[in-house]
Amino acid sequence: MPRRGPVDVTALVSAAREGTPRAVARLITLVENADPALRAVMQALAPHTGRARVIGLTGSPGVGKSTTTSALVAAYRERGARVGVLAVDPTSPFSGGALLGDRIRLSEHALDPEVYVRSMASRGHLGGLSWATPQALRVLDGAGCDVVLLETVGVGQSEVEVAGLADTTVVLLAPGMGDGVQAAKAGILEVGDVFVVNKADRDGADVTVRDLRGMISLGDRSEPGLWRPPVLKTVAERAEGVTDVIESLDKHLAWLEEHGELRARRTRRAAREVEAIAVRTLRERMGDVRAGHGLDDLAAEVVDGRTDPYTAADRLVASL
Repeated sequence: MPRRGPVDVTALVSAAREGTPRAVARLITLVENADPALRAVMQALAPHTGRARVIGLTGSPGVGKSTTTSALVAAYRERGARVGVLAVDPTSPFSGGALLGDRIRLSEHALDPEVYVRSMASRGHLGGLSWATPQALRVLDGAGCDVVLLETVGVGQSEVEVAGLADTTVVLLAPGMGDGVQAAKAGILEVGDVFVVNKADRDGADVTVRDLRGMISLGDRSEPGLWRPPVLKTVAERAEGVTDVIESLDKHLAWLEEHGELRARRTRRAAREVEAIAVRTLRERMGDVRAGHGLDDLAAEVVDGRTDPYTAADRLVASL
């Protein structure tokens, strides 16, 4: 395919701020491809960020994350909010491709100009998200989204990275997909701010709710002002119970602001993002050192016993 010409950062950011979907898509593509223009893009977006409310949704496959996301989009659109959706799908270890099936679940919002949906492949990144997710969130924030819904891959028992990127984390479960012990093993009891038992019209929903509340109560320290995650029931396919979820999300936002936790979470999020960029830059420089045989020479000295790994590491860092 022919390469694009030079990126007009100012025009692109301006178009994204006006809500042009193609401009937003181009910016996120620059993020995913680690384009050289990315630094200039982030500098241009910086004054416009810090306003979007980020809500993360995670849970096992089949619990209805995409359907719930669609229902939440509809609810926030009724409020007049501009909504962005980042849906991360697993990447095949064989073909390198991704199904990006969230476009199917969210098709009812495809023609709404105030809703932007972007499916992203995880590209092998663990934790349920893509490595480009933090800066893609920043793009949607800078593009004027009031609410950004972040949906994780939802595979396995370690997809809890979403808690580090979201202001509020919603954990979805469904009847017949594991008891409270499985939830504890997955680590979601620690990261969830709101728990939702979806497909509550099925048998076993009340048992799942009871198990969850029991497991949560075991870690309840009864500290004054402590947020106690609610456990709600929904049937997202019919939009039943979605109003209760929205109310709980609003209550959690109010709690975050009252206790200064909203700024603290966002500061931790920015710190992790800065650290990740710094580490990536260092790795690139280490690649240059390896290309110049510096790292291989140090490794040979360690093998020959002429130096130790710590001294070699200090010399490598000094060379960077």
